[in-house]
Amino acid sequence: MSAASSVRPAAHGPSAWALTLAAWGVALLFLILPLLSLFHEALRQGVRAAAATLRDPDALSAIRLSALVVAIVVPVNAACGLFAAYALTRFDFPGRAALLVLIELPLSISPVVAGLVWVLLFGAEGWFGPALAAHGVRITFALPGILLATLFVTFPFVTRTVMPAMEAQGRDQEEAAAILGAGFLSVLLRVTLPEVGAAAVSGTLLCTARALGEFGAVSVVSGHIPGQTETVPLHIETLYNGYETVAAFSLAALLAVVSGLVVGARGLLEWQGQRRRRDDALV
Repeated sequence: MSAASSVRPAAHGPSAWALTLAAWGVALLFLILPLLSLFHEALRQGVRAAAATLRDPDALSAIRLSALVVAIVVPVNAACGLFAAYALTRFDFPGRAALLVLIELPLSISPVVAGLVWVLLFGAEGWFGPALAAHGVRITFALPGILLATLFVTFPFVTRTVMPAMEAQGRDQEEAAAILGAGFLSVLLRVTLPEVGAAAVSGTLLCTARALGEFGAVSVVSGHIPGQTETVPLHIETLYNGYETVAAFSLAALLAVVSGLVVGARGLLEWQGQRRRRDDALV
């Protein structure tokens, strides 16, 4: 690739400026203004009132539960997503296309449907619920159900982000390392992952943001029990339905800040990667 083709052309001419202004107009109308109104409502009674709502026991319980869910779901999906991407890009096996469809299924179905699936399987009237309840195991309306629902809806992000990077990497370096006597884990850890590390981190950050904001699937399986099975998005709905608008918007603003930092970190990572590729092309 030549140096000239690796540099994004600057916006010149009326059409380019019109498209640029239109893009910023859409961002202002549908992204920036809603966020500004969110923070305005959260701080309507002052910073102290907003901070006080975050010290409520139910709010603290929701924050702890969301943090616990993210701490469990994200590492599991990161590891499983990497191995799934490796299998799909390195091997040709029967059912590969079907497996890819199954991995992408959570992106196309409603999260509410994803939650209902777990209720059907593990609910009180589900296929396995009565047998599990007889042994004291509770899935729905408890932490395991929340984890299963969140795992399901967030699984595709790491796999679909890493797969293009692995496909672009090819297999030459891995085959060379294998010929020199390196084992599978050694090739994976020393050859494959360093090359796709940025994509893996990017997918993991996307998974984190999605897990933090998941509502539909978790709402179905959690039972919405305040102080026990309410994550932050669920508690926001409870507060809003109870006309505690300042508390609801304050917690929503906190969630928006954390999610924004996660997405911003991903954007910074991608920008650094693009800059590094442009610098390499200019050498």
